[in-house]
Amino acid sequence: MQTLPKEIRFETLSYLPPLSDAQIIKQVQYILDQGYIPAIEFSEASDPKQHFWTMWKLPLFGARSAKEVLSEVDACRTDYRDQFVRIVGFDNIKQCQVLSFIVHKPNQTGVRSRF
Repeated sequence: MQTLPKEIRFETLSYLPPLSDAQIIKQVQYILDQGYIPAIEFSEASDPKQHFWTMWKLPLFGARSAKEVLSEVDACRTDYRDQFVRIVGFDNIKQCQVLSFIVHKPNQTGVRSRF
């Protein structure tokens, strides 16, 4: 049995290799299919004790497709290369954030696929 190497774990899906854009699109499509409202946030650190991230623009209330959300993620990644970027899903019925996952880590190497 092999154990994972010790490294900082962040949020949901953090134990996986970095998500490709195609995988991000599938996750965002799930958010939209559930009726959740996607939003993009960024922060200098991803400490579990840090509960406040800066929101990239307003939540994407009118988002109709995952590619539309991914284009905003790309814009945020471009402007904040040295910060963590995550996508969150808000449930407007429960009035809370129901999921989040990191889509960009600072100094992350690797080629992202394009949609």
